[in-house]
Amino acid sequence: MLKKALEGVLTSKENDELISAFDQIGDIIIVRIPESLLSKKKIIGEALLDQVKIARSVFYQASNVEGDFRTRDLEILAGKDSTETEYKEFGCRFIVDVKNAFFSPRLSTERERIANLIQNDEIMTNMFAGIGMFSIMAAKKKKCTVYSLDINPVASELCQTNIGLNKMVGKVISINGDATTTINEQLKNKSDRTLMLLPERSDEFLESAISTTKNGGIIHYYSHIHADKKSDAGELSEKHFLQVSPVRSQILFSKIVRAVGPRYYQTVVDVKIFK
Repeated sequence: MLKKALEGVLTSKENDELISAFDQIGDIIIVRIPESLLSKKKIIGEALLDQVKIARSVFYQASNVEGDFRTRDLEILAGKDSTETEYKEFGCRFIVDVKNAFFSPRLSTERERIANLIQNDEIMTNMFAGIGMFSIMAAKKKKCTVYSLDINPVASELCQTNIGLNKMVGKVISINGDATTTINEQLKNKSDRTLMLLPERSDEFLESAISTTKNGGIIHYYSHIHADKKSDAGELSEKHFLQVSPVRSQILFSKIVRAVGPRYYQTVVDVKIFK
């Protein structure tokens, strides 16, 4: 769609260089632009705003998601300079701040998968919950309780807003703070299911995930795996988990969530642990 919107704006060679995928989140568009086309970023932004009728803002992603708060630099290219919008997914509504709190529309399939796995009366700890999408979708699907943790105060505040928006008060509990500290102080051996959606730092927080998970509980462990063959990534992620886990573990399932670079994949391993 991006390339089609820019026909007549860029040469065919430039169009080939342009990354065709962009994220549309509510009425905000976020686009990644190759360095060779940065001189035309304003033209690209205006063309997108003109062609995508529901869009009110187009931003250039000027940095990767980084830091403890998992934020990114965004530069306004066209339209209204506001990074907050409303996003809808699987019958839920969310207020999103695309600059100041982590959010990815590319995880919608994984959010639905987790929501379908959770069982009635379970307790889940979501260690890196962001604005609460995984937490709220799971709690709306089943009769369960979710502790939704995040160190970013903006993310936790938005999570609290989204809990109210989706009528999940009492079912999802938003807690602002470091995951390890929160678990040690409040959530030891609390959860039947623990979600670890911080793939670049999962090994660092694995002991905390085990601490909050009951004996026989399930951990959804996300990681980044290099694999020469895409088909090997799931098996490699399973081997990695078994190597780093300090407790007896039973692999239930593994899959590639998405590609994050050349021969580099975000994976998930569902594991039952025994303490």
